[in-house]
Amino acid sequence: MTRRLKITKKQIRLLLPILLLVFGVYLLITALAPAIPPPSQPEHIYTGKKQQPVEIKENRLYIPKISVDVAINEGTAAVLEKGAWHRKPENGNPEKGGNFVLSAHRFELGFTPQRTRAKSPFYHVDKLQAGDKIFVDYNQKRYTYEVTKKYKVDRNAVQIEAPSIEPKMTLYSCDLRGEKAGREVIEASRS
Repeated sequence: MTRRLKITKKQIRLLLPILLLVFGVYLLITALAPAIPPPSQPEHIYTGKKQQPVEIKENRLYIPKISVDVAINEGTAAVLEKGAWHRKPENGNPEKGGNFVLSAHRFELGFTPQRTRAKSPFYHVDKLQAGDKIFVDYNQKRYTYEVTKKYKVDRNAVQIEAPSIEPKMTLYSCDLRGEKAGREVIEASRS
């Protein structure tokens, strides 16, 4: 004799709000994940001091103050899903000088809190101040930059990607209110 499980309308009406509440809490945690920075690493992890020299395997960007550790990629805007986008490589890089321009997502929702955080590396870019250190691994060599300027521009301000004579880094991302609200820009000079 088999018993069939019978779910009544009353049970569904009781279960549905509970499921919606659980889903809502999960969605809220996922959306807020980038706002809660992970524990920051000691600076010697990025500089290689107090330990063995760091083995450099790929081009990466490290910003200790805001816990950024992402790959640097060239190509189309699709590479933003994998980390930072090296915009206009012909305008500069750490090795040759010029304006080394990197862009990354400010906020991109993922399926999990960890994925949302990984897809939103520049979430805290507005927290950077003059004097903060930025480290870049580029072509098997580590470069150090120091933040010199922070400002906002309109979303159409292409002059931030312009070539420059002095070696510098330009980081930018959308405002947290969205692309239409403009861009947060950080400039740094090579140390």
